[in-house]
Amino acid sequence: MKIALVQLNYHVGNIEGNVAKIKNGIKQAKAMGADIAVFAELAICGYPPKDLVLQNGFIQKCEDAAKAIAKECNGIAAIVGGPSINPAKKGKAIFNTAFFLADGKVKATIHKTLLPFYDVFDEYRYFEPAKENKIISYKGTKLAITICEDIWNQNPSADGRYNHTRFPLKEMKAGKADCIINISASPFSYTHWEDRRKVACDTAGEYKTPLLYVNNVGTNTDLTFDGDSFAVNKKGEVIAELASFKEDIQVFELKKKKMLILQSDNTSLRAKRNNLIEPGTRSASVWYCSNDLNEKRITDSVYNALVMGIRDFFYKSTIKKAVIGLSGGIDSALVLVLAIKALGKENVMSVVLPSKFSSDETMKDAMQLLKNTGSPYQIISIEPGVKSVNESLSESFKGLKPDVTEENIQARMRGLLIMAVANKTGALMLNTSNKSELATGYGTLYGDMGGALSVIGDLYKTQVFRIAEYINEVAPGLIPENILEKPPTAELKHNQKDSDSLPEYAILDSILVQYIEQHKSVGEIKAKGATKELVQKVVGLVNKAEFKRHQFAPILRISPKSFGVGRRMPIVAKF
Repeated sequence: MKIALVQLNYHVGNIEGNVAKIKNGIKQAKAMGADIAVFAELAICGYPPKDLVLQNGFIQKCEDAAKAIAKECNGIAAIVGGPSINPAKKGKAIFNTAFFLADGKVKATIHKTLLPFYDVFDEYRYFEPAKENKIISYKGTKLAITICEDIWNQNPSADGRYNHTRFPLKEMKAGKADCIINISASPFSYTHWEDRRKVACDTAGEYKTPLLYVNNVGTNTDLTFDGDSFAVNKKGEVIAELASFKEDIQVFELKKKKMLILQSDNTSLRAKRNNLIEPGTRSASVWYCSNDLNEKRITDSVYNALVMGIRDFFYKSTIKKAVIGLSGGIDSALVLVLAIKALGKENVMSVVLPSKFSSDETMKDAMQLLKNTGSPYQIISIEPGVKSVNESLSESFKGLKPDVTEENIQARMRGLLIMAVANKTGALMLNTSNKSELATGYGTLYGDMGGALSVIGDLYKTQVFRIAEYINEVAPGLIPENILEKPPTAELKHNQKDSDSLPEYAILDSILVQYIEQHKSVGEIKAKGATKELVQKVVGLVNKAEFKRHQFAPILRISPKSFGVGRRMPIVAKF
């Protein structure tokens, strides 16, 4: 039995476009000699479809699409993910389904049993869990077909708790199958590479059955899927992996539970099991939540995730041009370089917005970066607008001392001017705020927190510097060295530095990651150089700024706990 893993970039809601991709993938797999072509979870409609599945006619259109795809399945079978109608009168009206297609027909439907309800997932909102699990036979080969989460109840969490009460692989007696197939839409985070492989390897090893895992690739709004589909032998060892962050296809041959690698396009093969290490042995790194010793691999994957995130956000929105406010600081410099990589330099307009507080050093750094990238720019002084606003407010502010209000007026004037350029040119504004700023509320609502997409809102400041350093390792000197070395500043008053309001970022980020990603209490947080009072202050800033984050742009997710849909906190609360 020859099985092709077909890793594609789907577009949520674009059923016609996705079907065309799937049909082409079937033809390609057939030409490569495959008996079965395997596609990702909810491939027909794209993942996550969210409330689109509740729209009248949406599910029926997906089911019709499955039948249309089946007509391509002559001389080859296919496993394709998509939503389907639950005919029962009880429970949710929709299943998350794997359609088994052969001989021009839908031969079987396998429904997802375990529905994730944590972090970015909310599948219980839409889908009914499967009532039964069974092995599918095709051409004498027995297949245990599962959908994403169905293999994730393999091991308990650190506290010994299982997320679900059912075990689909046990129910279907997966050890009697010749192969376990898992179709997934597993979002990228810089820790998920390790988790995903451990689950798959443990599953294959326990049931002594090879496992084929096909993942989605591409970004849909804020969620990026890295691909990295792979094959595991019956000993629980990864033997091959498809490409990261790009479409790919590979054929495997199954002979009595022995998995052989046949042919592929654009495939990266690596030994995987050796890269899975036990917690507690990690080296010092800004990728705080990862146990992976290969720091360069993590950094490279985060870089590629951000580039893909920008590219797909724009291309799938059919918008070609981006506008950013370039300050001469590290955050906007990084966003500019990432955007140029994603969209092309001719499609990224920088707007430099000097004020009376902008230093010659900052302007020089911004101009040098623009020269290095060769990208277009405009220089617009904010001084006339700020002066006009201050004059308009002079009577209202009479007798009141200047404070952060005047600083915020400058930030909002910058936001207004960037948005005006974006509107006039049919572009989208990219936000340049980082996670450290978003966490502590160190940003101006309707000013520097504006934008259609947050590129680095899931990168702490220390991680921003690491990605910038990585870029300069690949393209030496692209980001001027002075931008990497000078103390961060918002330049909203004379001689201002971020450290005037915040702890040094190495200390701050250590506190933040423990509170946000690791859910530690104030008493449990330990950071070198931080007192208990400082920890309490930082946690207080995080809680106080919740209302700002609720009004923020979608954030490209790269961490295990991103602001937005991945971290849902009440605005008005006390704990």
